[in-house]
Amino acid sequence: MVKKNARLFAMPDKIFIQGLETKCLIGVFDWERKIRQKVVIDLEFPANVRKAAVRDALEDAIDYKRIAKCALAFVSKSRFRLIETLAEKLALMLLKGFPALKQIRIRISKPGAIRGSKNVGVEIRRRRK
Repeated sequence: MVKKNARLFAMPDKIFIQGLETKCLIGVFDWERKIRQKVVIDLEFPANVRKAAVRDALEDAIDYKRIAKCALAFVSKSRFRLIETLAEKLALMLLKGFPALKQIRIRISKPGAIRGSKNVGVEIRRRRK
């Protein structure tokens, strides 16, 4: 039983940001290159939150508001054809721009992209090299 509990507590804490919405030029069809479409972004990354929690101090926490703002700014200005490319480039930008991020999971969806579906998207996981 001790080993099982030890593994449980060895798991990293996570910070997640769900449902960031913005519009950008995304798509391969001519009409998609002319209008900004809604995309939804979810971010998740491991983070040791213990120090911030114990001290209850913002300076010990990862600034996830800043991460969200950078993600939104990047995506809203982007002009990629594929959401796969958008996800990849966003991951690279965030890993490069935020040294505290060692890895990240990004999910980008494009609601309404496929008639009859509620949503379609991609999810990637990337690590700092």
